[in-house]
Amino acid sequence: MAFDDSDEDVGERARRWTDFDCPDCNANNPVDESFGHGDEIRCYYCGSGFHVKVSEGGKLRLQPE
Repeated sequence: MAFDDSDEDVGERARRWTDFDCPDCNANNPVDESFGHGDEIRCYYCGSGFHVKVSEGGKLRLQPE
């Protein structure tokens, strides 16, 4: 998973990603607008929706809607 580290100085939770692997179907989903903690994203392939959570250590977690 890629991330945009332009906001690196404001903490690990401020990281922004530009793609994700769907936990349900394992498809890689590149996105036009980066996403981060608190955002909602949807898999383009299977349609599953997820809430984006980022740990204090910067680890991305996708929780089902």
